[in-house]
Amino acid sequence: MTSAETPFQITVQPSGRAFGANTGQTILAAAIQAGVGLPYGCKDGACGSCKCKKISGTVRHGEHQPKALSADEEAAGLVLTCCAQPLSDVVLESRQVTDESAYPIKKMPVRVSTLTKASHDVMQVRLQLPAADTFRYHAGQYIEFILRDGARRAYSMANAPHTQAEAPGVELHIRHMPGGKFTDHVFGAMKEKEILRVEGPFGSFFLREDSDKPIVLLASGTGFAPIKALIEHLQFKGITRPTALYWGGRRPGDLYMHDWVQARAAELPWLRYIPVISNALPEDGWTGRTGFVHQAVLDDFADLSGHQVYACGAPIVVDSAREAYSAQRGLPAEEFFADSFTSEADKHGG
Repeated sequence: MTSAETPFQITVQPSGRAFGANTGQTILAAAIQAGVGLPYGCKDGACGSCKCKKISGTVRHGEHQPKALSADEEAAGLVLTCCAQPLSDVVLESRQVTDESAYPIKKMPVRVSTLTKASHDVMQVRLQLPAADTFRYHAGQYIEFILRDGARRAYSMANAPHTQAEAPGVELHIRHMPGGKFTDHVFGAMKEKEILRVEGPFGSFFLREDSDKPIVLLASGTGFAPIKALIEHLQFKGITRPTALYWGGRRPGDLYMHDWVQARAAELPWLRYIPVISNALPEDGWTGRTGFVHQAVLDDFADLSGHQVYACGAPIVVDSAREAYSAQRGLPAEEFFADSFTSEADKHGG
């Protein structure tokens, strides 16, 4: 119910879940606070993952990228919950509302336990979590580093939650963005035992276990990190839904855990692995599939109407896949789950 503290009531259909929102608070922030699992990605108006239809009410949008929500879409009643502030009670339509996704979000100190270079520009960073604390998350979710100046950087957990039983820690795959203040530090001065602050878990990118549909996993570059967690989770839970992983990179070296995936595919009869390279050079000796990774799925599937797709990586890959799979292959829009890796440059339009 709304109260004096939360003047606006937000209701989500068809689930009927409702929560209060304060003046000046975004709908998404209020939902996260209330433990209501609305879909979202970047929380910064850049990726469009949180877009949903407004059935009634008035909102004011903060700054956002036109590619995440165009003027035409806004006029048609679509909203980005991550930057929409209610000006009245609001009713939204969103099918992806889940109770289970609401694990408590916490801030905590973490210690860098290992730094391993997985390729020339990808670092596997293992963070040790406070021993006394249980950190619960879904395979596919992400955490945010809180930097000294208050800036944040988001990275997906690359290990499934059950791996916490052996040692409380998370694995991240961090790509070097030259000139990026955080990744320059990771590839430069960062040392083992360094203490950092993180908050999480965030994100609505995780396996929908109430479905028995076959799965297409689509990853570009370090978008493989949450996909790796999903594969570990499927294996741990004994879920044998037919699963095809398409992992794309510019050069073979970009598929920095190629051997790991091949080993999983060899031991799991339900998992197929299709690596795809877009810019192979003769000296790479690449004999596998080439081209754009989202296109390889179109080439292999005449019909996706009975599938679920989990896509992660560069916004252009995720957006191209979302559009083509629905329009050309009959994938229901609500069966496309995505985590778009927006960089700081993407978020600020540069």
